Amino acid sequence: MGTAVMVTSGKGGTGKTSLTAGVGSCLAALGRRVLCVDVDIGLRNLDLVLGLSDRAVMDFSDVMDYRCSLLEAAAEQPEIKGLFLLTAPLSPDALDRERFRAVVDEAKDCFDFVLMDSPAGLGDGFQLARAAADRAIVVSAVDPAALRDAQRAVAELHDLPQLHLVMNRVQPKLIRKLRTSIDSAMDTAGLPLLGVVPEDAAVTMAAASGVPLVLATYKGAAPAYLNISKRLMGQRVPLLRIR
Repeated sequence: MGTAVMVTSGKGGTGKTSLTAGVGSCLAALGRRVLCVDVDIGLRNLDLVLGLSDRAVMDFSDVMDYRCSLLEAAAEQPEIKGLFLLTAPLSPDALDRERFRAVVDEAKDCFDFVLMDSPAGLGDGFQLARAAADRAIVVSAVDPAALRDAQRAVAELHDLPQLHLVMNRVQPKLIRKLRTSIDSAMDTAGLPLLGVVPEDAAVTMAAASGVPLVLATYKGAAPAYLNISKRLMGQRVPLLRIR
């Protein structure tokens, strides 16, 4: 039985979708079967970041409505064995939580990890992913607004057995300017830290090219995604030092 992990944030712009794609790619590279699920209905972008925009034809509403099977709808990344995508529908009609949870439960029988990229905020897409999640990763930047919104997301997820924080798009100069630190960010969000990911222009460049980041570089955010993936698998890995 696999694990359904909700990747969420209190606000947009924290790099949640890139993190989902990066961690999913690394988990697959480490030998796990991974299904990334885009839950951002109407505004999906995970297919672009994974390089699957031409392959993700069916979406999770097609599975929910029995128009195709889960494995027929899941698009496989051709260069990363074991990595699949189940994309979101373009219409906001597919919001039945029980039926979505049934799809995710089925996916957990076929995949080691189901990573659900939920939309920012606490709306319908957030609640859809929440209904199917076993654990959650809250993604935040270090600025006060992002941390405040992360706290709100945490309050909605308090009954999940495992909650972790990822500090994303971290710039050392920005941390010093705000007179804050990763430790204070953890205290503000009220979560244990799963990983720290540096700001990396290669993330944007890879997404624009439709190439998963781990196929483009081994520097910057890529090793941070790898470390987070190993921790999700239960390994003890030191935090990446941001210089």
